[in-house]
Amino acid sequence: MNNLFKKILFLLFLQILSLSQLLAQQNAFVKLNNPDSWTMVLIPDPQAYVKFERNQPIMDIITTWLKTNKEELNIELVLCTGDLVESNNSIIPGPKYGGDQTAWQQWEAISHSFNKLNSVVPYILCVGNHDLETSKGACRYSQFNSWFPPNGNPLTEKLLVDMFPNPSNVKTLENAYYEFVSPHGVPFLIFSLEFLPRNTIVKQAEKIVRMDKYEKYKSIVLTHSYLEADNSRCLKEGYRLKDVTNGEDLWKRLIAPSENIEMVICGHKAGKTHREHVGYRIDRNAGGKGVHQILFNAQWEGGGPNGNGGDGWIRIFEFLPDKKTVLVKTFSPLFAISPETRDKAFRTADCDQYELKLK
Repeated sequence: MNNLFKKILFLLFLQILSLSQLLAQQNAFVKLNNPDSWTMVLIPDPQAYVKFERNQPIMDIITTWLKTNKEELNIELVLCTGDLVESNNSIIPGPKYGGDQTAWQQWEAISHSFNKLNSVVPYILCVGNHDLETSKGACRYSQFNSWFPPNGNPLTEKLLVDMFPNPSNVKTLENAYYEFVSPHGVPFLIFSLEFLPRNTIVKQAEKIVRMDKYEKYKSIVLTHSYLEADNSRCLKEGYRLKDVTNGEDLWKRLIAPSENIEMVICGHKAGKTHREHVGYRIDRNAGGKGVHQILFNAQWEGGGPNGNGGDGWIRIFEFLPDKKTVLVKTFSPLFAISPETRDKAFRTADCDQYELKLK
């Protein structure tokens, strides 16, 4: 082996070592407050990542980061607030929806991103208004089931208990409920409900949550639209759908009368400022337990509706071993990649970093 070849191998070794150290630094950037905690991660509306081809790698960065840090952060569950795509069924990208991708390309991109988590961590998604038929939600037809079937991720399938029929009387993950037992032995009942749920869906969820079987479960409701950025519950949406249940009605019918629903998670709302993407309030349910109602979105962060899609922001919920305390952090894997932007990777305002108490 000549000296030049040895030198090349040595330089290559140094580059690999440097890359490994960089990845290790990034992986170590987010730390659990308690090594025995487990985490649930929330991905906000990803529609603006997939409507532009240039933005799609950011969504890949998010799911790749989750995959890479699954063990380090004890990530046991991933949720997404819906609006997986900008356009459900448009064959021509254009000014109406923005972006440069057809509906098929958008569904393909978001499916590709989430598929990185298959057999790694279960993920539960909900359907937003943009995942429905065009023309401001004129009907509830969605391509969602074609791209996210019940058996798509084996780990999610293991948690799935049952699904409710969609308007075509087909059971899909558009409305479903799951059982999840945390590493601390705490059982959770998780509902994923469609955008502005139909009356029949709310009735079925009411029946399930009241079952004796779930008396000791902590329940979470994931739905696309529920809370406004001013922390009031949604009263009306400007869509032509019939048979809808808005946020306030969902509270009155399903959440407030329950004794075990303790979290409601939604997205949907956006605006020119960061504060218009987030919200939080707590109210008591019929069992006297506080219900933590959380709005988290980021779709206009990073340049507005035609920007980068959300700056890579995610929410990390760290469930402490006391089985009661949940630490909420807002983090961007995108900003965490480079040492030049790593100081911007956490949001620490009161609306972005706080503590929840479950009963």
